[in-house]
Amino acid sequence: MKQAPLSLDAGATQHGDGYVTDFEYTHGYYAELNPTRIRLALLMAGFAPPSFENACELGYGQGVSLNVHAAASGAQWWGTDFNPAQAASAWALARSSGNGAQVADQSFAEFAARTDLPDFDFIGLHGIWSWVSDDNRAVISDFIRRKLRVGGVAYVSYNTQPGWAAFAPVRHLMAQHAEVIGAAGQGLLSRVDEAIGFVERLAATDPAFMRAHPQIRQRMEGIKGQNRRYVAHEYFNQHWTPMHFATVAERLASARMTHACSANFLERLDWLNLTPAQSDFLAEIPDAHFRESVRDFMTNQQFRRDYWIKGPRRLNAYDRNEALREIRVVLMVPRSAVPLKVGGALGQASMNPAVYEPILQYLSDQKAHRIAEVEQEVAAAGVTFAQVIEAVMTLVGTGHLAPAQTESEVNAAAAPAAALNEALCRQARGSSEISVLASPLIGGAVAVNRFSQLFLQARRQGYTEPVQWAREVQVILAAQGQKLLRNGVALEPGEPTLALLTEQATQFASSDLRVLQELGVS
Repeated sequence: MKQAPLSLDAGATQHGDGYVTDFEYTHGYYAELNPTRIRLALLMAGFAPPSFENACELGYGQGVSLNVHAAASGAQWWGTDFNPAQAASAWALARSSGNGAQVADQSFAEFAARTDLPDFDFIGLHGIWSWVSDDNRAVISDFIRRKLRVGGVAYVSYNTQPGWAAFAPVRHLMAQHAEVIGAAGQGLLSRVDEAIGFVERLAATDPAFMRAHPQIRQRMEGIKGQNRRYVAHEYFNQHWTPMHFATVAERLASARMTHACSANFLERLDWLNLTPAQSDFLAEIPDAHFRESVRDFMTNQQFRRDYWIKGPRRLNAYDRNEALREIRVVLMVPRSAVPLKVGGALGQASMNPAVYEPILQYLSDQKAHRIAEVEQEVAAAGVTFAQVIEAVMTLVGTGHLAPAQTESEVNAAAAPAAALNEALCRQARGSSEISVLASPLIGGAVAVNRFSQLFLQARRQGYTEPVQWAREVQVILAAQGQKLLRNGVALEPGEPTLALLTEQATQFASSDLRVLQELGVS
């Protein structure tokens, strides 16, 4: 289901310390910032997780993750982003939902100099590390050193080498074209399109560099289809710098941080990403940081998501396994929507049905179950505890499973999550930019598209039948002159539009609604 495209006003071109600020970033949500997910990641890696009371997000963008976690995770959240339009958007969500998020529009240096901030159990930044200056990276490292509690966790994601080695020169050409050749009065988005077009024309001349690196053409095709706001922020910042893992580790060592694990659950599965020979080779390397650098070469890593700990406390095998057994997990989709396939650096792999089928069958009620309960239920099928843990890691990595909060945490988050969801569903009447809602069960967000949000809103207003939800949505679309597409053809207002909306609402009522209800979203 698609809506008519809406125009985008690029606005005037400005930069904040080399960082693109002339228009807003996309409305993304990043589950790696979810404390519930972090607890599971650290326990699987053998570390004791902290209690998450005060958390901070640096460079929160539109504030979607910040607000979802402030509403659903139970922690007190703080954050800053020096794009004032983005800060205004984040503040509006915080105010409308009453989730208590403390939203600032300060630079990192200004924010770090504040004397009213608490010590944090968690500090997270998604992508920002790659886009800011060395001076700002130093500010961030010092902030983590001073304001992260002992035992606290930092999340840092960034573009990394060697995955960017081939494309970095092309990115440089695009950024240079936008700065030198592009017309400043057109705005950055127009210059982004011109730069992409320039590289396409360059590729048509069959340059030797692209012959040596044929994957560049495929990446350019991917860029052409991406949101231009994302492309501008990702590729056109003045200080764009992909870094080797060892370089980031050296910078964070000044903040007394130790690498804990990847926040990408699938990347931690050797059988999915490494050949047996590669695994054996890595096992011979005694230094953990050098081992990570070598692994990045093996997988041609281009983007890392990592958790770091200040003063890590390792658990023995018994305590780690007992803590894992107490974690609750919930299936996020109907059982029929879980394919027994998973992708990694080595390509597609099959999940063992003898292991996964009993686990998925037990979890198919969409309710939260302790891992100990899963272990007990599938033991008769010959599934071991180690296999259950690996299956949990895999299914969380694919997004089909999520760790759940305790019942007391769920109860505490229910009201603020409901208030935020009410605000997001109201916002969906005029925009499709935010496609998630908050779940108090998982302490984070669930993907819910615009029309499903509007169906939920109609249901909250007392309408009980899908056709009634469809009529309410039809009125909203008609007031804005928006049309739906069926097989690429725009539908006229009236019965054709109502029929398609009713079809979608009926499908939503029969499947997605029940899942959302179990997740506490509806």
